[in-house]
Amino acid sequence: MVSFFCRAQRASARRGKWDSINQGSAWPACARRPRTSAAIVPNLKITLAYDGCDFYGWQVQPERATVQGELAAAIERVTGSRVLPQASGRTDAGVHALAQVASCQLETGIPTENLQRALNHVLPGAIRVLSVDEAAPGFHARKSARAKTYRYRIYRDEICPPFLARYVYHHPYPLDEDAIRTAAAVIMGEHDFTAFVAVDPERGREDDEASKVRTIYSSAWRRDEDELIYTVRGSGFLHHMVRNLVGTFLLVGKGTLGCAGLKRVLEARDRSAAGPTAPACGLYLLSVEY
Repeated sequence: MVSFFCRAQRASARRGKWDSINQGSAWPACARRPRTSAAIVPNLKITLAYDGCDFYGWQVQPERATVQGELAAAIERVTGSRVLPQASGRTDAGVHALAQVASCQLETGIPTENLQRALNHVLPGAIRVLSVDEAAPGFHARKSARAKTYRYRIYRDEICPPFLARYVYHHPYPLDEDAIRTAAAVIMGEHDFTAFVAVDPERGREDDEASKVRTIYSSAWRRDEDELIYTVRGSGFLHHMVRNLVGTFLLVGKGTLGCAGLKRVLEARDRSAAGPTAPACGLYLLSVEY
């Protein structure tokens, strides 16, 4: 009777597999290693870097290569356990990460240092696990995050080297870079960033937050040889927020918008008032703070 019941659970789990994944939950209990009710399952913090060019973003999707899907598959191959690691935030297709953080509860006898090596052995070369650490039981990569830093790279020279083309936004056209640097300070502090959030009804309940208020701790543009680089650190970021900010700053550089106009865009809380969304290829998640 017990065997029949477990087989029925497995069949039901297979049918609801993608529903569970899209809701951000772990795989069904029958698919995980059995454990006693008294066992404490380690909570792991996984820090990873990835080249986002060949992935359809972080979140797992049917029949598409995603960072979350590749990491989950690697964990199952190494440990035999099915879990769905949760990230500090879901990067979009083409966006890169230098230090994304994911967390999951995983019972394994493998030391964390060896688990890191084993995962890198089976993961595609575009994803590297930088570290695996045992975290506090209540740690959650997204919910526990206190600040994030993003960087956006714009290549300004006339000809973009082919080896850089997938990792920068090539914009060789005239810009008032001093005006852009001055405007960067306008968004610092606590603001409602509704004007800079993507209008995407299919994004999910996680993004349907009543408040679009975020605090920006630092916002600065700088020149580094042929690149114009934007670095922004804040309490959190909305969907497409950094790319929409970059697109709006470029309007400032073109003379279409001034600092006063940028303030009005913030106050308007209307996405149509802000600039276009900058391409994903130039965006990097630099770090997550806890």
